[in-house]
Amino acid sequence: MPAMDLQVNPADETIGTKGLSVRFLVSGESSNGSVATFELMVPGAQRLPAPAHSHDHYEETIYGIDGVLTWTVNGRPIEVGPGEALCIPRGAVHRFDNNGTTDVKALCVITPAAIGPDYFREAFGLLNAAAGGPPDKAKMVEIMRRHGLTPAAPPPA
Repeated sequence: MPAMDLQVNPADETIGTKGLSVRFLVSGESSNGSVATFELMVPGAQRLPAPAHSHDHYEETIYGIDGVLTWTVNGRPIEVGPGEALCIPRGAVHRFDNNGTTDVKALCVITPAAIGPDYFREAFGLLNAAAGGPPDKAKMVEIMRRHGLTPAAPPPA
């Protein structure tokens, strides 16, 4: 059996903007593509700046650590607090919002590891380039699609 280079918390990088951030703990590169795990930090009263979306190639499981994050999955709001877990199946349209005033920390587990730090670097780069204004929607959609996320159609007016 070949020698394995095992690591604890391989990513020292926090990727984010204005308090909204992710920090990868396990990437696909260090798990043979089986799992990606990252901390998600969402400040109080923060809404997801990207459109609701789905993914066809992986499940996303959310585990609440601090605060309460509201996930809207196929139109249904579901609150996830400390010690609670929610599995978002492939194809389910979802988004999250922190509707409270307390900062949230959650653990996100992607199986298999079909998404990684590169997506978040690009998406947060676009958000940071917007300098507080709305991000370029066409560019955000392009980044999402290139990384396996399918933006949901906007609701009818």
